[in-house]
Amino acid sequence: MEQQACLVTGGAGFIGSHLVDFLIQKGCEVIVIDNLITGSESNIAHLKDYEQCSFLLHDVSDPLDIERSIDWIFHLASPASVIDYQQYPEETALANAVGTRNMLMLAKEKNARFLFASTSEVYGDPKEHPQKETYWGNVNPIGIRACYDESKRYGEMMTQLYHRIHSVDTRIIRIFNTYGPRMRKTDGRVISNFINQALYNYPITVYGKGAQTRSFCYVDDLVQGIWDVMNCEALSGEVVNLGNPEEYAVIDVARKVKEMMQSSSDIVYKELPQDDPTIRRPDITKVLNATGWRPKISLDEGLRKTIEYYRETV
Repeated sequence: MEQQACLVTGGAGFIGSHLVDFLIQKGCEVIVIDNLITGSESNIAHLKDYEQCSFLLHDVSDPLDIERSIDWIFHLASPASVIDYQQYPEETALANAVGTRNMLMLAKEKNARFLFASTSEVYGDPKEHPQKETYWGNVNPIGIRACYDESKRYGEMMTQLYHRIHSVDTRIIRIFNTYGPRMRKTDGRVISNFINQALYNYPITVYGKGAQTRSFCYVDDLVQGIWDVMNCEALSGEVVNLGNPEEYAVIDVARKVKEMMQSSSDIVYKELPQDDPTIRRPDITKVLNATGWRPKISLDEGLRKTIEYYRETV
């Protein structure tokens, strides 16, 4: 394959920085764009000496002029954890709405292939299980999570609009719960919470009774899936789920982390947050049939890698 010139928005974030690493390893040239409200330059500091990687401090909600040619655009820019997008609700909404349109306009101008990183949150608290791409979702449009959920749904609409009306070569991925190194300790997501609470023997916080289910995908598997989707000609104009279809009750994950870390933490229960989904599991049949992609890293293996990362960064 010829060397691709790639632009990655949100490239200093958790998933974005792993994607940038992967693209560099594939021989791509990469422009990283991030406004650093939730990303960190430390996530890409190891790439500063790579000539094929450059960093641009920029908010995607503002217009962007790139003189050079661009082959692929990966639009990942957006706060993604509940804590982050509730701290930055307007910035989140704009990144996924105005920012998506800005990146689509750039894709049209450059004749670039475009990938929009959407989310399983577009399914809301689903009435269908597991969730297929054909499911329209059950989302509260004015709730405290709507700045994220609804702006992602808007971003999907805009992406499809540019595919249909302007013939932009697009793909939409709906990312399910993903974890791994570089997740901020304080980002509020399940795995980072449990590991860091157990690491310091603090109480492990479970919301509700912990009966709600989630499916956890290790970040390396997800990045491989993003690459496979971007490379698949048959997925032009399509939307696909990316996640691990193995489903776990949150309380079972808390107990697993506590046991693996030999922690003395107590498990404590708090009130379930508003609009927190009770079930979440992807149907990955579509991406499996199109690309052969499926997650390879088990939850135990992924947790070991993630625990090791946090222990090294104490």
